[in-house]
Parts: sequence; C-alpha cells; structure tokens
Amino acid sequence: MVSIVEVKTKRDIKEFIEFPLRLYRGVYGFVPPLYGDEKKMILAGGKPDIADTAFYLAKRDGKTVGRIQAIVQHQFNEIHNTKRVRFTRFDSIDDEEVSGALFSAVEDFGRSRGMRELCGPLGYSDLDREGLLVEGFEENSTFEEQYNYPYYGKLCEAAGLEKEIDWLEFELRAPEKKNEMLGRVAERVLQMQKLHVASSDGMSKRAYIDKYKASFFECLDECYSKLYGTVPITPEMQDELVEQFLLIINKKYAYFICDERDRVVAFGLCFPGIGDALKKSGGRLTLPTLLRVIKTVKNPTTIDLGLVAVRPEYQNTGVNAVILNGMYTMLTENPDLKCETNLNLETNTQVLSQWKYFSARQHKRRRSYLKQI
Repeated sequence: MVSIVEVKTKRDIKEFIEFPLRLYRGVYGFVPPLYGDEKKMILAGGKPDIADTAFYLAKRDGKTVGRIQAIVQHQFNEIHNTKRVRFTRFDSIDDEEVSGALFSAVEDFGRSRGMRELCGPLGYSDLDREGLLVEGFEENSTFEEQYNYPYYGKLCEAAGLEKEIDWLEFELRAPEKKNEMLGRVAERVLQMQKLHVASSDGMSKRAYIDKYKASFFECLDECYSKLYGTVPITPEMQDELVEQFLLIINKKYAYFICDERDRVVAFGLCFPGIGDALKKSGGRLTLPTLLRVIKTVKNPTTIDLGLVAVRPEYQNTGVNAVILNGMYTMLTENPDLKCETNLNLETNTQVLSQWKYFSARQHKRRRSYLKQI
C-alpha cells in the first residue's frame, strides 16, 4: 500500500532531495540540480504573493518510492484567467499505484484552492526546469534540464494526463560551409539601428551582470510574456536567479545588444555546460566539485543556450542576425565546441527556423501535460 507524506521535517527534506539521486544512480543522462539550491527552495515553502506550494513523498513499507511538488502559480492564473495547479519535481518508480497517488495529492492540493486543471511539469517560472522527456533518453542532459526514465510518459497517461504542448531541443555545431553574409548583415544592422554589443572589458563578472540586470529582465519579461507557462520575474526572483547562476556565467557567452542609452534590446544568454562536473557529487558543491565547475566555466566543451530574446520593436529589423552571428562566430572559431539549445516550443517557428545557419541535430523532445480535475 502506498501512503503520501507531506514534506515537513528535516528528514523529509533530505529524502525529497536525495530520492532522485538514488533513483538515477549511474544513469548517464541524469544531471542533478545544486543540492543547496533545492534545500533552500524547499525551506522557503513557496512565496504566498506569487505561489502556494507543497512537497510530497510516496512511501511503501517505510521506503520512499516517489516524490512530487505542487504549485499554484497565482501570477500565471491571474494573467491568463486560468485555475491551474502545476506539478514539478515528479519522480517515481515504475508503478502506476505510486504515480497515481502522487498526482492525486497534487490534484487535492489544487482543488482545495479552487483549481480546475492540473498541468506540468512546470516550476515557479519559465526559468525553472520544465517538461517531461519523451525523446532522447540516450542523450546527456544539461544543467538546466531534468532527466526522467522512458516509463514516465506512461505513468502520466495512466493518471489521465494528456499532451498540451512539446518543446524541441537541438545540438548545434559549426556549419560545414562558412556564411560570411551573416556577419555583414549583423554589422549593417547594428549601424542602421544605432545599436552596439555590450562590452565587459575591464569589468568583473558581478559588475557586468549588475550593470545590465534591470534592462535584461525587462527585455525578458516583454519578449516571453505570451509564451507557454511564463510569468513575470519579480525583483526578488531576479536577485535569486542572478545568485543561482552567477557561478556558471562566463562573460564571453552573455551577449547583450544595447541601444544608445545602453538599454538591453536583445540578448543571447549562454552558459558553459557544467552538467558532467556535478554528477559525481550529486549536486553538492564540495571542493573537488567546485574546482571542476570553475575549470569547466573557463574552458567549456559544451555551451547551453539559456535564453534568446529581441524586443518587439526590433524583431523585424534583423537584430536576430546579430545574435546568430555571435553564436556562429563562437562555434566556427572553436570547431570542437557544441551548443545545446535547451527547450524551444514546437510552435515557435521563428526560433526553430534560425538553426538552419548551423549543423543542427534535433535530439530531444519534452512535453507538458494537462488534465481537468
């Protein structure tokens, strides 16, 4: 018999964080999140002005066999006039009784707060790990992604969840033939629109990020507001995200395009791929792990494409060519380097069409599910 326990104690928190570490031990594609960040997030217990949340463990004979987090994201529901409860951090053994009990707990949590739909996997915002892996189980995950076993889709469907939308992921490498025209177009666009690529010369990483943080998040909110599952990033969340990602940011791959007022109007934000550096420690920042991460950040072999955006007033001016040329130059100057796009909505044809400038391989697919409750 399966019992559901809400996470309350220090022991529960430890179990919630460590269950996937045991479940995926030795699995090539699994990359753990930072242990400390997960613990901090659970201890925070949600943000009442933004979201209500609860964490659950599934137990059988005293042993943890599954986990899940429930989130009622108030911002999203108010903006889109919906009544949705999200699920995330879903992990389970291959057992429909276990997964069914976990989903029922999230449904009950949602219904008690007036929710009528269950969706996910989705976190607090679009910058959290999201989507259930449905293709590409043999591929390596990035730090920004959550791996899951192939049977997870079956467990979701058994609980009555159905596909709402998919994300596609691509591996990008330098193209076989050089495209000199892209560079000329990029240079001309910058001149005509009176724009420039932000320089970080002589600035520390912290100073560089602090200088452009406000207009970066303003640009992000403006560009992502209508995409699936997104919510505005509050000032508090901005600070948390900066602290969370500061360690893995390399100025060379944080590409900001600014106007004459030095306001960010477009950006391409990439992160050195640190996934392999975290595997051995289970996401704990031990001294050996920290040294591996620092080494990877300085000399990465993989770049994770985090976010790309162009403000609406510049979207038909060719500014995207400037971002693409930056990526193109990065890959052609480093032939052994590869880029992981992370999640692209399958409906976002404008973004998907841009990968034609590279040697692209669509290698993963993730899914968000929906159920009426």
